[in-house]
Amino acid sequence: MALAIEAVNLVKEFGGFRAVDGVNLRVEEGVIFGLLGPNGAGKSTTIRMILGLLKPTSGYVRVFGIDVERNRREVLRITGYMPQHFSLYEDLTVEENMRLYASLFGLKGGEAEERIRELMDEFVLWEFRNRLAGKLSGGMKQRLALAVALLHRPKLLVVDEPTAGVDPPLRRYFWEKFRELKRRGVTILVTTHYMDEAENCDRIALMSRGRVAAEGTPLQIKRLAFGGDLVELVVEGDPRPALDGYGARLVEFEGDGSYSRIRLLVPDASEALVPLTKMLEQRGVKVVRAYPLPVSLEDAFIRLTTGR
Repeated sequence: MALAIEAVNLVKEFGGFRAVDGVNLRVEEGVIFGLLGPNGAGKSTTIRMILGLLKPTSGYVRVFGIDVERNRREVLRITGYMPQHFSLYEDLTVEENMRLYASLFGLKGGEAEERIRELMDEFVLWEFRNRLAGKLSGGMKQRLALAVALLHRPKLLVVDEPTAGVDPPLRRYFWEKFRELKRRGVTILVTTHYMDEAENCDRIALMSRGRVAAEGTPLQIKRLAFGGDLVELVVEGDPRPALDGYGARLVEFEGDGSYSRIRLLVPDASEALVPLTKMLEQRGVKVVRAYPLPVSLEDAFIRLTTGR
């Protein structure tokens, strides 16, 4: 697939501090790509270089094949940006903010009117159109910021910590909106430190101390961290002799003589669990329960960045 973002060996130094240290990213067109990591990991600095808001100390970025440093204006015409902190004019109304940014994006006349009305309806802003932006609730400010970022129908939407400090219903609303935008063909780059919501991304890059610790789908990241999938079985007796030579690695064993609980590492739980159960039954081990163990991205992140 075509690349929406190609970042090569990005480095950003502030004085003697290296905030971003050799980041490489390849974001395919039409996906939701997440930059995941704790505060201070370098996520926001990375996206500001992708947008051309910061000049890299070294390395380069292309957005849809366009060199960001050489053609920043061209890149801005096809990208929308929703920053982490509300940056619209708080002493202007909702409608005045949208009209101002529509003009800055080059929308005029009937085209601007139609697009503003369309987005106000979509983001449930119409009834608040005459309210000062500074008087909106936190959630409404976030909706307005996203609507403004989409005024010019960007091919790439960059959102920095869009759900930080908002309540769970609004977090769900935003992710539903991102999936809807993806269906319309918009590529989305989102940063977050919420490990659970990164499961909504097609691909993620785990960032730690300015570097990419791992990249892949959420499932690939988990398998990379643990070397496969974890499964748990409750069986009668001790199944360890029956497991010899099977190829599943024993991670944990608890037994009281009558029943045992075992955790195994397998390449793919969806493919391994049924054959594993049948094999144990054929070797005289009665399986009471067998199920895959869910692994969180937080578990994977900690393991990949600390080795624990």
